[in-house]
Amino acid sequence: MRDRPGPPPPPPADRPQGPAPPSIVGAQAGRDPSIDLADRLLAVRAAEGDDDAFAVLVRRHSSSLLALAHHLLGNRADAEDAVQDSFLAAWRQLPEFRHSASFGTWMYRIVTNRCLNARRRPRALPLDAVAEPAARDAGSSPPRVAETDAATAALSQALRELTPEQRACWVLRELHGLHYEEIAHVTGTSEQTIRGRLFRARHALQEAMRPWH
Repeated sequence: MRDRPGPPPPPPADRPQGPAPPSIVGAQAGRDPSIDLADRLLAVRAAEGDDDAFAVLVRRHSSSLLALAHHLLGNRADAEDAVQDSFLAAWRQLPEFRHSASFGTWMYRIVTNRCLNARRRPRALPLDAVAEPAARDAGSSPPRVAETDAATAALSQALRELTPEQRACWVLRELHGLHYEEIAHVTGTSEQTIRGRLFRARHALQEAMRPWH
């Protein structure tokens, strides 16, 4: 195995030469119908030392991974750190990436594990870390606005009270749209375990949100 002591140098056209990895925070993810195949080819090239190929992967996936980390940690600064560290780990592990899953799913697994293994428990989940409420009509009454805000706060609190594993499964399924098989791969568990965690998470959230139904 070739020694990979650090991340690739940044593309010379964009940044000065040096050992720093490509900037990842705030990059926009782009997707197309052949994204998985394109990612596979880019990952092969990156594993062979093509830092420009890795920078493309970073740009494609950083936005969704940052959203995932924000959902799990509840704090943008912590989420940015988690995603940065995850891309560094991915760069070092590329020679071991066997393409048994897509590159995107592989990155979801790295980020999810890093968030779940965080030493400190997540901070209070801010309102913008959960799904945004529907846009309010200009003529919405103050009581209606207050009710919407209260329901959003209740959902935020209910998500905080889930176990980290249940919250991860719920976020991956309901907010990121992953299939059960993908979630099982991301979390390193069975589909049966995923279904059980989702069942308990949904039940807890339904009970917490019952007053707003």
